[in-house]
Amino acid sequence: MALYELFSHPAERRYRAGLCSKAAVFLLVAAALTYIPPLLVAFRSHGFWLKRSSYEEQPTVRFRHQVLLVALLGPERGGFLAWSTFSAFNRLQGDHLRVPFVSSREEDRNQDGKMDVLRFRLELPLQSTEHVLGVQLILTFSYQLHRMSTFVMQSMAFLQSSFAVPGARLYVNGDLRLQQKQPLSYRGLDVRYNVSVIDGTSPFAQDYDLTRIVAAYEERNVTTILSGPTPIWLGGRAAEAPFVIDAVIRYPVEVISYQPGFWEMIKFAWVQYVSILLIFLWVFERIKIFVFQNQVVTTVPVAAVAQGHTCKEHLS
Repeated sequence: MALYELFSHPAERRYRAGLCSKAAVFLLVAAALTYIPPLLVAFRSHGFWLKRSSYEEQPTVRFRHQVLLVALLGPERGGFLAWSTFSAFNRLQGDHLRVPFVSSREEDRNQDGKMDVLRFRLELPLQSTEHVLGVQLILTFSYQLHRMSTFVMQSMAFLQSSFAVPGARLYVNGDLRLQQKQPLSYRGLDVRYNVSVIDGTSPFAQDYDLTRIVAAYEERNVTTILSGPTPIWLGGRAAEAPFVIDAVIRYPVEVISYQPGFWEMIKFAWVQYVSILLIFLWVFERIKIFVFQNQVVTTVPVAAVAQGHTCKEHLS
């Protein structure tokens, strides 16, 4: 009857030598060459320490109902008309003040408790001799993130558009996008930018200068911008008809960049180190077997000791 091998196990051979022997020195060097080079390789390959990571989050955005409008007119009417929701600004405008009709509505399209889009409409009354050639508009928002760190800020959307042809209507359709110059923290409360974009209590005209407002805003490390196609400028306004601004501003899901914590950095580094270490362990294990089996360094072999059973089992 033919015999088939049904079970086998390796035998263990031991090698003994003094702690100050060449064999001990060899093992010490082999251990150093096994565990240290993988660390150097992983570190020198860049990206060993995870310095920045990202995740997706739907921000909590709400329109603050703060508006600042400057409508640029032809030279025959003093240059511009202005209005805002800040009474101090309006008092500074004198004859250039023109109060528009404003309406806004925010919608939660997917019923998740977070607003998804703002529909804004502004109708600026004009005289028959007045013609709008350009618009500068600021809308402010409350912007919050909660998944990692709790980040709270007041932000704005700035719209500027001008044409050589007098307009009747300006249509805007875009996204309120987050811009980061540096990553956020992975935990804690961040309210460093939870301050008003426009100081509506100031009696000084310089505090409402658009160049100063935009310059101060851009100094932030985290901002929002109105991103989307070029605004559509429509002409052909009827006499006495208002100039209309229609804006659809969506609040999209954002990819948030953040600085990972200690344990996330260790987890990422550990995976890279171990993946390289396994190769070194395999290589140096074969080197050690060759060195000791061939007595490259002097040791005293001990008789083979079976692991588990002492012989192969066969069916007869």
